[in-house]
Amino acid sequence: MHDDPLALLSALVAVPSVNSDLVSRADGEAAIADVCQAWLRDSGFVVERLESRPGHPSLLATSPGTGGGRSLMLNGHLDTVGISTYKGQALTTRIADGNIFGRGTFDMKGGVAAMIVAATQAARLPHRGDIVVALVADEEFGSTGTEEVVRHCRTDAAIVVEPSGLELTVAHRGFAWFDVEVVGRSAHGSQPELGLDAIAGAGAILQGLESLSEELRNRKSHHLLGHGTVRVSAIRGGVDAATVAPSCQLSIERRILPGDDPDRIEDELRNLIAACCAPSGLDFTLSRLVARAAFETQAGSPIVEAVKAAAMQILGRVPAERGEPFWTDAGLISEAGIDCLVFGVDGGGAHADEEWATVDSVLRLAEVLERTIADFCS
Repeated sequence: MHDDPLALLSALVAVPSVNSDLVSRADGEAAIADVCQAWLRDSGFVVERLESRPGHPSLLATSPGTGGGRSLMLNGHLDTVGISTYKGQALTTRIADGNIFGRGTFDMKGGVAAMIVAATQAARLPHRGDIVVALVADEEFGSTGTEEVVRHCRTDAAIVVEPSGLELTVAHRGFAWFDVEVVGRSAHGSQPELGLDAIAGAGAILQGLESLSEELRNRKSHHLLGHGTVRVSAIRGGVDAATVAPSCQLSIERRILPGDDPDRIEDELRNLIAACCAPSGLDFTLSRLVARAAFETQAGSPIVEAVKAAAMQILGRVPAERGEPFWTDAGLISEAGIDCLVFGVDGGGAHADEEWATVDSVLRLAEVLERTIADFCS
């Protein structure tokens, strides 16, 4: 199994690791962290267990270099989404038509298995730089695992093995989530003029956000990511059919591009809402729930060039560069000042009722990563 990423993948899928922040009373990452910790120690890695949040352990496993070389982190998350609606056996892999099925095969135990095998193989060779395997918790909810890892570890570069179809993801959007409460004044429905209708205020905000959305589409686009977006993801308000609504809450998602400042984004949103509420005299509160910056690898990045060279040797081609609309932990790694990119398996069914990775992509990923580690860290 130490040389076979498919065998390791099957072993990892068999260990339930549903994020307990997503599904109450789920198993979480503790059991799979135990398996990986034992596996990596048996392979000669020095393993540190990080668990600032009980029940959500992450692992930092290092094969120390002899000195004077570049260090490389391979980053992959251990948690998965739920399995209650999965079609068939979620925790037992099966291979059919060139694909391997099971929860997490694509997102992202296929990548984890490939990177562990690749790191183990590369660590057997002389290497001057440290080889670091970061197996993180909680990527599917709050990314607290990678946050903890980058507080404890700095490397010269990193590869996040999220699925990418064996192409090079060198940019992705960031996001910010906000809650808005429009504060009105209740009144009897027969005399609405005596109240301040918070739902009407929310309607004005919806119109304002639609104008902002159009403006974003007219701004300069990113060559890989297109434009930023804004949308309302939830709306709640009102008391009953006979009462002017005293309050209304909106949840807003803003997807942002490299160079966008979350503080500036919040100011823009606050000014827009204030302008929408002012004519009717409504008050509001705006709360930022979370903000994650966008990610972009700089042109000519040494780790990108190293992966390209390794892929050319293994795949016979230079992988295409791409951008993603979604966010990954590469955003946190990049913010920590570590040069990184995303490079992972092919397949489909992320968060769906059936999930798979292509067998060939798991095997080729392990080979490309092994070659990259050997070249980069030597």
